[in-house]
Amino acid sequence: MQKGRELKIMNYYIGVDLGSTTSKAIVLDENSKLMGRGLTNTRSNYKVATEVAEQEAKINVRFSFFEEELRKSSNFPKELLNRITEQFELLFRYEQYLQSLLILEETLKNELGSFSGATKAELSSIENDIFQRLIDESFEVYKEMGKDKSRFFRDIVGSQYMKMAEKRLESFEVLMGLYDKSITKVENVVLGMNIGEMAKRSLDNLSKSIDLGTEIKKEINQAFVTGSERLLKIGRRVGTGYGRQHLPYPKEQIQSEILCHGLGSHQMFPNTRTVLDIGGQDTKAIQVDENGIVKSFFMNDRCAAGCGRFLGYIADELNISLHELGPLAMKADKRVKINSTCTVFSSVELRDKLSMGEKRENILSGLHRAIVKRAMSLIARSGGIHNEFTFTGGVAKNVSVVENLKELVKENYDDITINVSPDSIYTGAMGAALFAMRG
Repeated sequence: MQKGRELKIMNYYIGVDLGSTTSKAIVLDENSKLMGRGLTNTRSNYKVATEVAEQEAKINVRFSFFEEELRKSSNFPKELLNRITEQFELLFRYEQYLQSLLILEETLKNELGSFSGATKAELSSIENDIFQRLIDESFEVYKEMGKDKSRFFRDIVGSQYMKMAEKRLESFEVLMGLYDKSITKVENVVLGMNIGEMAKRSLDNLSKSIDLGTEIKKEINQAFVTGSERLLKIGRRVGTGYGRQHLPYPKEQIQSEILCHGLGSHQMFPNTRTVLDIGGQDTKAIQVDENGIVKSFFMNDRCAAGCGRFLGYIADELNISLHELGPLAMKADKRVKINSTCTVFSSVELRDKLSMGEKRENILSGLHRAIVKRAMSLIARSGGIHNEFTFTGGVAKNVSVVENLKELVKENYDDITINVSPDSIYTGAMGAALFAMRG
């Protein structure tokens, strides 16, 4: 810290939404300004999922500090500033990815201890070859796949590992079994990051990837140093979500999902009156007043029908990723009627339709329609749709669900403003952070 300069101490507030599939964290400053967000997949170890989500949000705050310092200089026009901050974050995230990759390699080597003799030697040789390629190709792979912030380490490295393991047909099942055991262990460890060292390497690599003059490089480094000096003092935490009872917080720092989604939606879109949240495990229809306070709600949490977990089952059934469902459904040339959104019955119906020659995209179009119709019935029971209508949760990223929702809302309620934020998955965490501010 530079001598003679006093730093203003500001409190920051964290909200964590521990969902059934993803865990989210939001950091707000004393003025309700969004400073950072974190996202990770929910593990069997809820404490670790909470720590990782918080850690990611705090790192994101550091990126915000860095960007704020850069904005103070006239040498960084908007286009250059955006390029520098995006590249710096990519390089830093890559450092995290590489660290996890090396831990995975070490963990997998330990798992090989259960084998012996020639089998162990053969598997060790194969694994060495696989990880050498994974490490050699790691930056190019992460640069492409890491752009999607909803892709986690397990997803990125898993797809690459599987491609390489498939070339060893005689050992494929064993290799994948070793991977499954190892990735679970790696996910349940919080990375012990030396943020300063990782940032320094990232800044050095930034200078190599973007042609910058000596003076600008000095300003970039100074911006990082100054940003790093700013204190990140956490005033209070509040948690919510499907797994909220497992959060490592005192009971008075746990809030209802309903209340958090209502308040979070109001913060994002102040004129919100009706909220639909489709998460991994349940669907909620919520009515709020002009202050974001919940007036009434209706919730379906008795089965997976119509929520993210249901879509996950469908993706598995079709052997595609969850992210491909919506875009594929949008390619349909007709909509195949689906009679059930029950996970068991719809899977059977899906296989029947496929065996009858129906195209996947047409079946998916019908499935998405059925999901939205089910959600519309929940909304009706909660009190209908009032202007403005906000759609939240992870499923709000599914383009087909959004398009079907818009069509059905227009058919039933005429011209209603529909809000879908790119950050809809963070709505519950946003509400929790606001409750943390309010004490």
